[in-house]
Amino acid sequence: MILFMKRFMSERDLIKRTKQFALRIIRLCESLPKGRTSNTIAQQLVKCGTSVGANYRAAHRARSKADFIAKMGIVEEECDESIYWMELLIEASIIEEAKLKDLIDEANQILSIVVSSIKTARLRK
Repeated sequence: MILFMKRFMSERDLIKRTKQFALRIIRLCESLPKGRTSNTIAQQLVKCGTSVGANYRAAHRARSKADFIAKMGIVEEECDESIYWMELLIEASIIEEAKLKDLIDEANQILSIVVSSIKTARLRK
């Protein structure tokens, strides 16, 4: 029972954490300077950044282990894509690296957790 509660709490914690990540992405994109490039990157970043949490929630409603792994694969891709768009914002000199450091770090942490979850799910019989 205790193992179940730890697992349940960690899932709930990551659901909350990915939602907070999405909200931070939204706030970031709303604060970007207006312009063709910024607007295009912002659209892409909002799509993938908010998709991380939505797909993580969907993964925990999976009907099978294979379905869970597939949905978590989408979470992995969307999280990695979020990092890509934030790197572009920095490299295009649209926003200073220091302003995105914590958000990129959070994305990398979420990505690591997701990759680890996928590996664990694949190993379990």
